Order: sequence, then C-alpha cells, then structure tokens
Amino acid sequence: MKFKHFIHILAIIALIACFVPPVLAEAPKDEATTYYNQAELTLNTNDYEGAIALFDQALASNTSMIKISDALLYTYRDKAYAQIQLKKNNEAIQTIDQGLSLYPKDKMLWNNKGYANYNLGKYQDALAAYNNAIKYEQNYTIALINKGDTLSKMQDYQGAVDAYKNALISEPGNPTVTDKLAVAQKAADSNSTTTMIAIAIVIIIVAVGAVWYFKFRKPEVKPEEKKSKGKKK
Repeated sequence: MKFKHFIHILAIIALIACFVPPVLAEAPKDEATTYYNQAELTLNTNDYEGAIALFDQALASNTSMIKISDALLYTYRDKAYAQIQLKKNNEAIQTIDQGLSLYPKDKMLWNNKGYANYNLGKYQDALAAYNNAIKYEQNYTIALINKGDTLSKMQDYQGAVDAYKNALISEPGNPTVTDKLAVAQKAADSNSTTTMIAIAIVIIIVAVGAVWYFKFRKPEVKPEEKKSKGKKK
C-alpha cells in the first residue's frame, strides 16, 4: 500500500515537472530592470550617451518593478547626472522635473537641478533649488557648499559665508569648505569696508556742499529792496 502511494506521488511530481518549465518560460521579463542595470554599468564607464539611451529604454518600459525598489528614482537622478556631464543642462532640468513630479522631496534631485541652473548662469533659480534641497535635509553638505558658491557668484558674500559655516557644522574640518569660507569672508570684509568708505564719501560731499551753500551763497534780494537801493539820497 505504501509502495503504491509512493508511485502516485512520483507520478504527480513528474506531471508538475512537465508543466512548470513552460509557465516559467512564458513569464514576462522585467525589461525596465534589465535596462536600468545596463545603464548603471554603462554610466560607470563614463559612456554618458550610452547610459542615457539605456535609461530612456528603462523609462519607456513598464516601470512598476523599478519603482518598488527605488531604481526609478535613481534612473532620474543618474540620467540627469549624465546629461549634466555632457553639458546638456536644459535637458537635465527636464529629466529632474519629471523625477520631482514623483519624488518632490528628494534632496539629490533638487541639488542637481540647482547645479544645472548654476551652469546655465541662472543663479536665482539655482539658489531656490539648493534651498529646497536643504529644506529636506538641513545638514546636506553638498547643497550648502553649492549654495555658498551661488551666493558668491551673486556677490552676496555674507550669505556665502553663512552657507559655508553651516557646511562646516555638518562636516567639520572639510578643507575645501574652509578655503571657500576664507575667500568669502575676505570678500565680505572688503565689501563692507568699501561700503563704509562710500558712505563716508557721500557724507563728506553732502557736508562740504552744505557748508559752501550757507557760506558762499548770494543772499536773495527782494524787489522792494532793489528799488530802495536804486534811489539816490
């Protein structure tokens, strides 16, 4: 009896084995994951054009699986990074905006948007993007440094000093930040001195003008006084 049961079990296993391979073969492949993995490998070789093409193929596929693993987020991040490396900053901003529509609080997307705008000379837009990155992580050192660089370009040296100081709080002793802070502080001090000198010059000019006016101006003569002066005694 037991032997018969054993034979039946073997027969069932054999039957299942006949059907399982076809089912597995027909299972849909996750093309987005495949393209994403290939894109990351290509990006590591600095083949930015090739990586962008593969990221685009991933985005054109069913992204359900890569969205679950956050690979979709990295797709937007890394595609934009590749575009920035190729100096395609406007295209990078478009990619980042697509990513931000899904991940509006991602600090790296905001930071990269700031960097792309900075490269385009759009310093006010860059500053707004960096502020958003910092809003979602106050100690985001890279965004703080980039904010300082942007403020320096805008000649807001005191603002740059504050940004670099905050970067040093999050990353004490960073030599790059220390050097940038020293330069910004010197510019801020020089700017302050120049402003004080300009104010002093204006005050002096106004004071001299006032003295000259009251000391050397001709007194006004009324018509009646002119007539009386014209009469002979």
